[in-house]
Amino acid sequence: MRSVEEQLALVTAAAVAPRPVRVSISEAQGLLCAEEVVAERPLPSFDQAAIDGYAVRSVDVRTGGRGDDDEAAGPSTLPVVGQITAGSRQPTRLQPGQVVRVDTGAPLPTLADAVLPVGWAQVSGRHITPTRDVRSGDYVRRIGDDVQPGDVAVRAGSIIGPAQVGLLASVGRAKVLVHPKPRMSIISVGDELLDVDGTPGTGQVYDVNSYALTAAGRDAGADVHRVGIASTEPARLREVLEGQLVRSELVVVSGAAGGEATTRIRQVMAGLGEIEVNRVAMHPGSVQGFGRLGRDEVPTFLLPSNPVSALVVFEIMVRPLIRIALGKRQPMRRTVRARTVAPISSVEGRRGYLRGQLMRDTDTGEYLVRALGGAQGASTHLLASLAEANCLVVIDPDVSSVRAGDEVDVMFLAQRG
Repeated sequence: MRSVEEQLALVTAAAVAPRPVRVSISEAQGLLCAEEVVAERPLPSFDQAAIDGYAVRSVDVRTGGRGDDDEAAGPSTLPVVGQITAGSRQPTRLQPGQVVRVDTGAPLPTLADAVLPVGWAQVSGRHITPTRDVRSGDYVRRIGDDVQPGDVAVRAGSIIGPAQVGLLASVGRAKVLVHPKPRMSIISVGDELLDVDGTPGTGQVYDVNSYALTAAGRDAGADVHRVGIASTEPARLREVLEGQLVRSELVVVSGAAGGEATTRIRQVMAGLGEIEVNRVAMHPGSVQGFGRLGRDEVPTFLLPSNPVSALVVFEIMVRPLIRIALGKRQPMRRTVRARTVAPISSVEGRRGYLRGQLMRDTDTGEYLVRALGGAQGASTHLLASLAEANCLVVIDPDVSSVRAGDEVDVMFLAQRG
């Protein structure tokens, strides 16, 4: 029996990231930037108003007080000689003792060094009287305040989110080089399977896995094609597999990791590559397969037919490969230590990945966890309880039982809304 670490090392050694591609910035969100995006122009590219108000020379603004000659200096009253809106391209020059009305984002007229906010002025016809002083630079966005030419706007390895998309747009980049989503195909195999729009008869069950694994693949970041149920007739099954191997960087087949199904699918794959099916020291999902098929040696997984086992194996073995292909520095889920609130039973000799509910003590901040599977006599294949889980409780292979109050490792699953 192979350890989880050995199987995972075998799987991750096959990781190949798709070649970076250049996409429009509107399609880049959530992907990893594959280049250093260097600004060629300053941002902003001109001095502009940071607020609605009046472009002024700060030395012209007086609100009252003592002058240099100790004589009373009254408040300044300044004529408004024009207006500049955002987007204006008409050059304007401000003369001493004048102000110009400006909108947020409008270019400042020559000689103006500050913006007096609208609320800081009393208006009388075409004149204003400032009620508060401003200093040079107040409420002005100077050339290059955000980005200078030569600055790195978005770094290679950064996840492109809304802010990065905005930065790319602000430096005039319409396209960016990214690590694309790996293409993955999901195939279900089994004579007992029926698609969800049918009515199952005796001996038939719905094809749960192709839908669940497709969702898991998309959650991990892959571009997933759900093939659905494939025929078990050898020639047709081979045709389906060959078709997916030329269009995918990853192929996942469920329902073929044990019994006669394993024999049939391995015979079909004999001319496509090598698939090794063996037992891995984990539960659920001990029986699983992995290999590299086709001319491009596409990583291909065989997962159990049981939905919970398939999803757990996908989480532990397949998801890291997707994350590596995306260029992620940390392909594994975040793990924390948590204190159990009830006893947990596990299978000795195998690492347990038991669904659980992770909580936080509001007083101490300590993580607490309740296993939804793994209590004495509990089933490990109930899909309903996996749907309620927000974590996997990880139990070491040499541990068969955990007492209430003991600490265990807990792996975060996707956040629930």
